[in-house]
Amino acid sequence: MCGIVGYIGKREIKSQLIEGLRELEYRGYDSAGIAVMQEGHIQSFKAVGKLTNLDEKTKNFKTEGPGVGIGHTRWATHGKPTELNAHPHMGEYSYVVHNGIIENYREIKEMLEDLGVNFLSQTDTEVIVHLFEREMNRYSDLFVAFKATIDQLDGAYAVLLITQKAPDTIFFARKGSPMIIGRNSSNEVFFASSDAPLIGEAEEVAYMEDGTIGYATSGEIHAEPIALGFVPLSGDKLTAQKGGYRFFMEKEIYEQYQVVSDTMIGRVLDNDIVFDELDDTFLENISRIKICACGTSYHAALTSSYLFERQAKMPVNVEIASEFRYKEPLLTDDTLFIVISQSGETADTLEALRMAKDAGLRTLAICNVDNSSIVRLADATILTRAGIEKGVASTKAFATQVMVLWMLTLFFAKKQGTIAEYTMREELRYMSYVPKVLQKSLDVHEKCKRLSKRYLHGHGFFFIGRDIFFPLALEGALKLKEISYLHAEGYPAGEMKHGPIALADAELFTIALMPRTLLYDKTKSNVEELSARDSTILSISPEMFDLADDFILTHPHKHPMLEFFEMMVVEQLLAMEIAIRLGNDVDMPRNLAKSVTVE
Repeated sequence: MCGIVGYIGKREIKSQLIEGLRELEYRGYDSAGIAVMQEGHIQSFKAVGKLTNLDEKTKNFKTEGPGVGIGHTRWATHGKPTELNAHPHMGEYSYVVHNGIIENYREIKEMLEDLGVNFLSQTDTEVIVHLFEREMNRYSDLFVAFKATIDQLDGAYAVLLITQKAPDTIFFARKGSPMIIGRNSSNEVFFASSDAPLIGEAEEVAYMEDGTIGYATSGEIHAEPIALGFVPLSGDKLTAQKGGYRFFMEKEIYEQYQVVSDTMIGRVLDNDIVFDELDDTFLENISRIKICACGTSYHAALTSSYLFERQAKMPVNVEIASEFRYKEPLLTDDTLFIVISQSGETADTLEALRMAKDAGLRTLAICNVDNSSIVRLADATILTRAGIEKGVASTKAFATQVMVLWMLTLFFAKKQGTIAEYTMREELRYMSYVPKVLQKSLDVHEKCKRLSKRYLHGHGFFFIGRDIFFPLALEGALKLKEISYLHAEGYPAGEMKHGPIALADAELFTIALMPRTLLYDKTKSNVEELSARDSTILSISPEMFDLADDFILTHPHKHPMLEFFEMMVVEQLLAMEIAIRLGNDVDMPRNLAKSVTVE
């Protein structure tokens, strides 16, 4: 979820770039940097952490008169969050910023290293600037050299590049990652990853299509092979941050396919899982796992307990952090202690981690925020790369946590020698489908919107599922409670007959997760018992269920985790649409929310 800005004009360039990056903070980042060129000379500044650190580094740097500049906020994918890995990346006389992933960067890097190029960073981005300078030696026309560079890149990218050889120019290219170009009557040119930095600055903007490549100066904007279509820019910055969606929660649901892709970048290979964060000795003398978390993170942990025991053959105990810290737990030194937290500041989880550290356990944090308290305390950390979540109900954090845990399961299984080579390849193949599944599952949004009006009354909801779909049922119930303020409970489907079924009647809504790949007949039998007692049944399944009052058909898949991720999105959308139908602001806690107009 990195952010890009660029500027050509006569204003104070440093301030223009940093304020633009500030408008992109909602996308999430762990480092930031700018490069400014005036009178043919480039100066660059980079800092790890918040933009205030970059402010401090540049407080004595002033720019006057016309010039160009580029800036970037980075969310680490290849390489750790360090100043060397932060953008912009430099060559001998050029600088580049880049969002996305260069899939063939290893091959390009090896080729350039054979030619004597020295690399400073661990990133995929740095190959772009060195490749460009190599092409400059082959072509006298700089734009031709830039096109030759982009032609050699595989993957997704939004690129801005400046060079001392063309001191008034920014070269740009876009494929798969968003980028917008703006202009005004003062011949100023602006670039950004979203509308927000451009509002109040540009008078009109063009939303670049995939495959667009070009260059801009204060007097000319050239793009090919797709002409830029400029339209007037209006609106406010908050609306721009929402990207056209009604709520941040809705935007974040729709971002999940992208952030899950980001989570896998550099970690999921053709035949292996790679975590640079864990060395070869990390699992030595470990025979059991204890996972501690709260809320949504606890549900992700429960999901992983099935996967760890199934694939890695390791006993797993999952604890609610607020209970764990007071129970005088038995902690043995052969236990790997894993904590999960979106923010890295969850008080109960942090205290549980301290207890594990004091007991001498090896600790691992799965977190979304680098340099948070939990990250600083744990022995090792795997960042989920979900970006900032502004909605009250966590969505993409859960998706990325589950994905990291699934990857970690396979990583452990291979280290333990408990997974066959063929099974590993199959798991990785199905894992690679998840972003497409998340994108395709959004097709049911309109169905969720239509159904929402039927689920506004009654005395409560049961979300039921088996195996990994039990934690997903817990998560679905939590999402509904958080934003609709309706009573909902998640249950293992097989537990209905042990008491909860006494509540079943026509005013009890049952949301049944019925995957075809896992215990379908067992779950079906449990749902039939509820239907016999007149519970209103909403079946979420790839197979029609005769006794369901309503159904949301999911796509047929051959792996339970693909069904899991698709049903996850359905639950999120349904909860959101019910909450909106009730007039709630789903981005605000109840005590702060104001009623919204329901269309």
